[in-house]
Amino acid sequence: MLPVDWSLVVAGGGPAGYMAAITAAEQGLAGVLLLEATPQPLGKVLISGGGRCNVTHACWDPLALVGHYPRGSRALRGPFSRFAPGDCLAWFAERGLELVEESDGRLFPRSNRSSSVVAVLEAAAAAAGVTVWRGGSLRQVERREGCGFNLRLRLSPGLAPAGASSDLSAARLLLATGGHPSGRQLASQLGHGVVAPVPSLFTLALEANPLAALRGVVMDPVGLELRLPSKRFRERGPLLITGWGVSGPATLRLTAFAARALKDSGYRAELRIDWSGGCSAAELAHRFQTARVEQARRQLLNARPWPELSRRLWIHLLERHGVTPDQRWADLRRRDEDSLLGALRSSTYAVGGRGPFGEEFVTAGGVTLGEVNLATMESRKQPGLYFAGELLDVDGVTGGFNFQHCWTSGWLAGGAIAREAREGLPLAVRSADLVEDREHR
Repeated sequence: MLPVDWSLVVAGGGPAGYMAAITAAEQGLAGVLLLEATPQPLGKVLISGGGRCNVTHACWDPLALVGHYPRGSRALRGPFSRFAPGDCLAWFAERGLELVEESDGRLFPRSNRSSSVVAVLEAAAAAAGVTVWRGGSLRQVERREGCGFNLRLRLSPGLAPAGASSDLSAARLLLATGGHPSGRQLASQLGHGVVAPVPSLFTLALEANPLAALRGVVMDPVGLELRLPSKRFRERGPLLITGWGVSGPATLRLTAFAARALKDSGYRAELRIDWSGGCSAAELAHRFQTARVEQARRQLLNARPWPELSRRLWIHLLERHGVTPDQRWADLRRRDEDSLLGALRSSTYAVGGRGPFGEEFVTAGGVTLGEVNLATMESRKQPGLYFAGELLDVDGVTGGFNFQHCWTSGWLAGGAIAREAREGLPLAVRSADLVEDREHR
């Protein structure tokens, strides 16, 4: 017969849940159970980064690191001062996984396979004595009189281990259910405020997409300005043109910071694109003047004003502004030049919605941070209840930042749980943690 009483039950077999369970068990806590509703724990890790898994980002300073989190940035200064990307790098290295930095700062396993990350986490969990139940999801939580929790599970036939009980008890409970609504519902039932979730990190669909014929064109860098009724958001970086609109790192970062404002506007906005990547008016005019002199006899379509400008985009801008592509640079009229200069520095497009359904990568929203002690990830309302990962109202931009928050919050929660169980910390000591946490928020 399998146990029904556990020291710690972790709901959610993602990166935050695994990190918390491993850390607690490695630090001496026996009786750790990890629940994963699906057949494949760490499924998000497995498919992330096109199957490569961008584990974290080479941003070593916590003050710089928090700038990559549209929600939760200030609150994360304390947690990241305790477990940052450098600590993550060392944690995986100690368990046999080397991470390699790419030119843009992203860190991937040397194998370039996300399965390597999954294998390390599963091996570490097994070595530490963590019990993993696939096909087990948390349905109901009741506070036990005195301390601990009574849990009711939904067990999937054929997945959950034979003899597993749907009724368990746990001295401590950690919710790490990611963006799934079940975790938010449980947190709410336990008295926690939950910020309504909205999509973050998504592509933009343009009305009547005037760029559709340019699908696949990449420009790096471009300047983006998203204009909404009450706010403006700006980003700079690589942009990818798609069949429905725009994508790429600059777009994803833009939508992450504008996630709630876009939701409020019904995903309708004005997008201005600086195709020059930030050139001043004088610099751009100089490029045109140089082209007039050095390429006077060449046709516009065959002689771009600078080599990094996509030829397809250049021809598109010529046609969009009524400039004949096969005329010579020497024959370009001044008013047409002014029109092209304006288009290169600020072309305007109407945003009509998000990209295809399911393209969003992260959910903005979750358990209110003010109700969680971010030094330990313990609930301020329910002693013995902990949170980690995307269930919290924290989200980062693309580049490994969301995984880093999972590793950090899971490590902090697991360590705090093991320490509290080992030392039996009295309330006065745990209250001191809350004071320290407030100083970092």
